[in-house]
Amino acid sequence: MAAAVAMRGGSSDSGGFDKVSGMDSGKYVRYTPEQVEVLERLYIDCPKPSSSRRQQLLRECPILAHIEPKQIKVWFQNRRCRDKQRKESSRLQAVNRKLTAMNKLLMEENERLQKQVSQLVHENAHMRQQLQSTSLANDTSCESNVTTPPNPMRDASNPSGLLSIAEETFTEFLSKATGTAIDWVQMPGMKPGPDSVGIVAISHGCRGVAARACGLVNLEPTKVIEILKDRPSWFRDCRSLEVFTMFPAGNGGTIELVYMQMYAPTTLVPARDFWTLRYTTTMEDGSLVVCERSLSGSGGGPSAASAQQFVRAEMLPSGYLVRPCDGGGSIVHIVDHLDLEAWSVPEVLRPLYESSRVVAQKMTTVALRHLRQIAQETSGEVVYALGRQPAVLRTFSQRLSRGFNDAISGFNDDGWSIMGGDGIEDVVVACNSTKKIRNNSNAGITFGAPGGIICAKASMLLQSVPPAVLVRFLREHRSEWADYNIDAYLASALKASACSLPGLRPMRFSGGQMILPLAHTVENEEILEVVRLEGQSLTHDEALLSRDIHLLQLCTGIDEKSVGSSFQLVFAPIDEHFPDDAPLISSGFRVIPLDTKTDGVSSGRTLDLASSLDVGSATAQASGAGSPDDCNLRSVLTIAFQFPYEMHLQDSVATMARQYVRSVVSAVQRVSMAISPSQSGLISGQRVLSGFPEAATLARWVCQSYHYHLGVELLNQSDEAGEALLKMLWHHPDAILCCSFKEKPMFTFANKAGLDMLETSLIALQDLTLDKIFDESGRKALFSDISKLMEQGYVYLPSGVCMSGMGRHVSFDQAVAWKVLGEDSNVHCLAFCFVNWSFV
Repeated sequence: MAAAVAMRGGSSDSGGFDKVSGMDSGKYVRYTPEQVEVLERLYIDCPKPSSSRRQQLLRECPILAHIEPKQIKVWFQNRRCRDKQRKESSRLQAVNRKLTAMNKLLMEENERLQKQVSQLVHENAHMRQQLQSTSLANDTSCESNVTTPPNPMRDASNPSGLLSIAEETFTEFLSKATGTAIDWVQMPGMKPGPDSVGIVAISHGCRGVAARACGLVNLEPTKVIEILKDRPSWFRDCRSLEVFTMFPAGNGGTIELVYMQMYAPTTLVPARDFWTLRYTTTMEDGSLVVCERSLSGSGGGPSAASAQQFVRAEMLPSGYLVRPCDGGGSIVHIVDHLDLEAWSVPEVLRPLYESSRVVAQKMTTVALRHLRQIAQETSGEVVYALGRQPAVLRTFSQRLSRGFNDAISGFNDDGWSIMGGDGIEDVVVACNSTKKIRNNSNAGITFGAPGGIICAKASMLLQSVPPAVLVRFLREHRSEWADYNIDAYLASALKASACSLPGLRPMRFSGGQMILPLAHTVENEEILEVVRLEGQSLTHDEALLSRDIHLLQLCTGIDEKSVGSSFQLVFAPIDEHFPDDAPLISSGFRVIPLDTKTDGVSSGRTLDLASSLDVGSATAQASGAGSPDDCNLRSVLTIAFQFPYEMHLQDSVATMARQYVRSVVSAVQRVSMAISPSQSGLISGQRVLSGFPEAATLARWVCQSYHYHLGVELLNQSDEAGEALLKMLWHHPDAILCCSFKEKPMFTFANKAGLDMLETSLIALQDLTLDKIFDESGRKALFSDISKLMEQGYVYLPSGVCMSGMGRHVSFDQAVAWKVLGEDSNVHCLAFCFVNWSFV
């Protein structure tokens, strides 16, 4: 190291010389190499020593004995300045490299768009030429020249054909990643820039759903490929990925036959699996490519018995292109192109499987964000609380998500089996006697319940409820929906002593909670935290013991700028000093939007709603105006809670779990009504079709027509009128539905029980028609009685089964249909009343 020089008088110059005031101007003091070495060691230990510390250094280091204290002070000042300049220079160089690489990406994207424009212009000219042709024969011959490309799905039972399939997959993937094989449009709300995740696009008008993203990551290409191929580590919906066969491709690459399983996002849909060929190779310019596509046939993967809970989906040519970047790092191109077999899910949930935007949010951008997260952790830019390593905290997040996904899907090969219900199947209860709570460091010890785990879960449709606002409220106002006794029961599973049912030692929940942040991802779309619930003892003996409960909690999508495909609040009880291998029993909430918006979630909403929840009326609402788009936003909420149990208490815990989840569902419904910007309740949420009477008038006509045709009163107090009558009809225990009097009757109104039976809302009610809620036999029975209905004005329907809007079966003991007459005695609609309905 070069010797440092100090100038006697003035301040140090740009060359790093130390200057000390009080000496002759123009004279310098040159430090010896030994003195500089000592000062450098001291600087590492303490970059900014105090005056007393500097005096101590001079006393303890004889080699510095002849240096004045002011000289030492200035040397440390200059050393800190040089350190700061060096760091700033490195930062600016990194920013410059990033901007250069981003500019290269944008230029490539611009070139691709120009090719796409040229292609569209050529196709437009060709179509004009066809339209201008006057000869039908010429038109026919012209059309015959347009050949349909062959189906790329081929039988791969012959291993000799796998290489040709791999090469075709490689070519098609590159044409999507960098070419014009798909008409890409920019992802709404995702603008490219130096600090963005990258350039994100979604498909327009192609088969299936597809998304593409390209961005910069500060990792070497081989490391990027290693991370991306390990899909379960970053794709939370991936349950498992197994490589069945791997062999060299003969050109330096490798071919793998891969079986992948995906979790179901909600309890209302089946899970998906894939049987694919994955091809890894290196291009001439040094770029690495991993491309993948489904193989034909449904026999690939494990036995048919283990795949009964899955729908075989198709992966069209997809993959990763990773190019080394000048100055270090990589340019990553990602393409995900899937056919998720949307036919297999209820119609109301098909947007989840038919939206390219959902694929971009759940897979494509998640991969880039995970790479950026690893890059920042590797470079030391991320510092987490409690001294935990980033990889450990990331593992906690993955375990919480995996445990919640396991609870929702309830796969048979994991040991889950459905338990019998109590006749009202709004909550599904499953049991897993093979799942134990173990501490990995003491694998031979089973903590808590030796019986296993019981999971109670339910799904429901939400209307006009902003998902991010709902999840934030559930996070910040836990006392509005949680039972402290249940939390205490779950926490007891971590103790060596046996669990007991709640209520044996009642506790009081103070309502207070303290949230300690642990970690968050790059863009705050996912937050990991510890929650301490403050407990209060009921007896003097317990006052000396800490009754606080600690939860490890994962929040997804609650950030104001979050634009995600799902919003989650997942938590598990933990010990106060939880180890890295602490057992986790995940429970929580997931809200998945069914209708996408372009401007993200509303950010102007307040969460101070606890007072409004006590009102319980339709007028309760959150303070502040929400986005107009929130009024038409539909989403599906899934709730899953897991409870450890001992074998002799299985039935008691199952009953407790079912009742608790029902109470949580009721609380969430109450919260949803309070935070809905449209006040989706009795009056404000309704939308009657044009030409039909207002709701209060319709209620009067329904009751009058029922009495006219059947000779009895529908309501006990038939003398009520106006909104009072409507309120009574709204709260009637039987499901009452009104549908239009047309060739294809469409529902126009329903009371609260009717909406619960159809699992829909007043705004979305118009999407359902009468024929959709009955199966083939039900439609035949109904249509056979139409003539009787029109003749005598009413008809009784026998007990049977119909379908909710979410695709669930609903049984009823009896139903009656009657004509609703207006003031002019003309038929305005048909009304139905379903008695003693329940989910099957």
